[in-house]
Amino acid sequence: MGVIKKQSISGSIYSYLGVVLGFVTIGLLFPRIFSTEEVGLLRILVSYSVLFAQFAGLGFSTATIKLFPYFRSDDGKHHGFLGLFLLISLLGFVIAGSVYLLLRPNIVEHAEGKSELFVAYYYYVLPLIFFTLLFNVFDTYYRVLYNAVKGIVAKEVIQRLAILVVIVLFYFDILSFHLTVIFYTLALISPSVLLFFSLSRNKRVTLKIDLRFIDAKLLREMATVAFFGLMSGFSGMLVMNIDILMVDRILGLSAAGIYSVTFFFGMLILVPLRTMGKISSVVIADAWKRNDLDTIGSIYKKSSLSLSVMGILLFIGIWGNIDNVFFLIKDDYLSGKMVIFYIGVANLFDVFLGVSPHIIVNSKHYRYFSALLIGYALLIVFTNLLFIPRYGIVGAALASLLSKFIYNLIKYIFIYKKFGLQPFELKHLYLLLIGIASYYISTLVPVAPHFVVDIVVRSTVIFFAFSLPVYYFNISEDINERVNSFMLAVKNRF
Repeated sequence: MGVIKKQSISGSIYSYLGVVLGFVTIGLLFPRIFSTEEVGLLRILVSYSVLFAQFAGLGFSTATIKLFPYFRSDDGKHHGFLGLFLLISLLGFVIAGSVYLLLRPNIVEHAEGKSELFVAYYYYVLPLIFFTLLFNVFDTYYRVLYNAVKGIVAKEVIQRLAILVVIVLFYFDILSFHLTVIFYTLALISPSVLLFFSLSRNKRVTLKIDLRFIDAKLLREMATVAFFGLMSGFSGMLVMNIDILMVDRILGLSAAGIYSVTFFFGMLILVPLRTMGKISSVVIADAWKRNDLDTIGSIYKKSSLSLSVMGILLFIGIWGNIDNVFFLIKDDYLSGKMVIFYIGVANLFDVFLGVSPHIIVNSKHYRYFSALLIGYALLIVFTNLLFIPRYGIVGAALASLLSKFIYNLIKYIFIYKKFGLQPFELKHLYLLLIGIASYYISTLVPVAPHFVVDIVVRSTVIFFAFSLPVYYFNISEDINERVNSFMLAVKNRF
C-alpha cells in the first residue's frame, strides 16, 4: 500500500492539474472558439485513434501487467521485455491500420451529409493510432516499473498544455483551422515521444529479446492472457468511445461536439479512479503472484471508500453548479445538460467499486472479465441504438447509465462469489447521506449576482458541508491520514 499511497498523491496532483487544463480547453475554450462541428471532429479523431490503438496492442498491455513480475530482473533489462512488447505492437499496428483503411468506404458513406468534415481528415487517424499505441506501450512499461506518474504527467499535463497553446494560436488567427488540426494532432502524439526520450535517458530501452527465457509454458500463458486481454481491452475502449461514435453516426458531427463537451463534465468524477487504478494494478498483480488475498481485499475496501469520497464530492460540486456551467459554455450546448447528470451518476457506480477491474483481470479468472466486458460492450451498443434515435444525445447518456449499472452489479457479484471480497460497509451509507445533505444545503444558498462569485461561494459551501462530516466520522482512513499529515506539516512550518 505504501507505493500506492505515495504515487496516488503525486499522481492525483498531476491528474487534477490536467483536469484544470482540460476544463480550460474542453469546458471553456472549445465551445467558445470552435463550432460544434469542429469540436466534434477533434473529439472523433481521438475516439477512433484510441479505439484502434487498443486493438493494435493485441492485448499485450494486460499480459504485461499480469506477467511482468516473472520477467523482472535486477539488471534492469528484464529479459528484453520492452523489445518484445514493441515487436508485438508493431505487428498489431499493421493489422489495425489495414482494418481502418478497409473500413473507409463504409465510414465515408455514413458520414455524407452529417460528418463531411471528418471525411476530409480521415487519414489523420493513422499516425494518431501509431503514436497512441506507442504511448500505451511506454506508459504500461513505466507502470510495471512502479512509476505510473511519468505517463500521467505526459498525458494529463504536457499534452493538454500543448493543446491549449494550439487553441490560443487559432483564437488569435495565427493558425487556420486546417493548421490547427495538424498541430492538434502533433500535440496528441507528444506524450509518446516524451516517454520514449525519458526511457532512453534513464537507460530503460533494451530491445534485445532474451528468447531463451521464454519457455513453452510461459509463451502459452502470454498468448492466452494477451488474447483475453485483447478481448477485454478492446471491449473496454469500445465502451468508452462507442457512444460518441454512434452519436456522430446517427445524429452527425455537430451533435457529437455537444455530447463530447457535456460528457467531459460527467467524466471528471473518474479522474481519481484512473490515477489509483494505474498505480494499484501492478501492486495487485504482485499480490496475486503471492496469493495475498488480504492485501487485495484491503486495497479493494480502502480504494472504494477513498474514491467514493472524492467521486461524490466532485459530483455534487458539478451538479450544484450546473447553471453556472452553462454560463461558461454557449447556449448551443444546453441540450446536453442531462448528459452531465446521467454520465456523472453512471461513473459513480465505477467509483463505488474502486479497483475491482484490476482484481479480476490480474487473477486466474481473467477470462471471465473478458466475457463480461464483451457483454457490456454489446449491451451499450444495443441501448445506444435503442435510446439515441428516441432521446438524442441524452439517450446516449441513458444508455451508459443503464449499461454501467448492470455491468457493475455483475462485477460486484462475481468478485464476492469467487474471492469472498466486497468493499461496502456502513460508512458508504453515511457517505451517501452526507452527500445528499451537502447538495441540499447548497440549494439554500442565494444566487450571487455574478456567476463567478456564485461558483466560489456555492463550491465553498459544498466543500465544507461535505468534507467536515466526512473527516469527523473518519469515513476514509487514508484521506484522514493525509489531512492529518498536511495539518501537522503546516503546524510545524508556522
